[in-house]
Amino acid sequence: MIRELRQTDTDRIAEIWLDTNLRAHDFIPAEYWEENFAAVREMLPQAEVYVYEEKRGGLGLAEQSDPGRDEILGFIGLNGDYIEGIFVCGEAQSRGIGKALLDHVKERKKKLSLNVYKKNRRAVNFYQRECFRIGEEGTDENTGESEYLMIWES
Repeated sequence: MIRELRQTDTDRIAEIWLDTNLRAHDFIPAEYWEENFAAVREMLPQAEVYVYEEKRGGLGLAEQSDPGRDEILGFIGLNGDYIEGIFVCGEAQSRGIGKALLDHVKERKKKLSLNVYKKNRRAVNFYQRECFRIGEEGTDENTGESEYLMIWES
């Protein structure tokens, strides 16, 4: 199920943000993400965020979890028509959650854009499969890494 962010989701969302960035961007020092963690956690409740959740036990974790509770497995954050990021926890990746979150937003927007690191080939390929095109190439001021501005229009 996809729904809007609740205040009580912030800790889990921030945890997914940090873990996903560390995994996907091994070419950027971990300290960069760790230093930005608190600021991101503070901004999350103010952003347009949609979370993906499902009943616990869907990942074979039923013995560790309360089977009646839902678990957040991913989220997408927006600033207007700009996607700040799509984040899916490690054990739930490659299950269509990122695509479901993106499709949810595409239903609500006519145009979307985002920046993605050029070295993050998995993400670049994902967005190209989802009909985003590379608009321009630039450099992220904060990391010095090359990135693409990618654009989608309905």
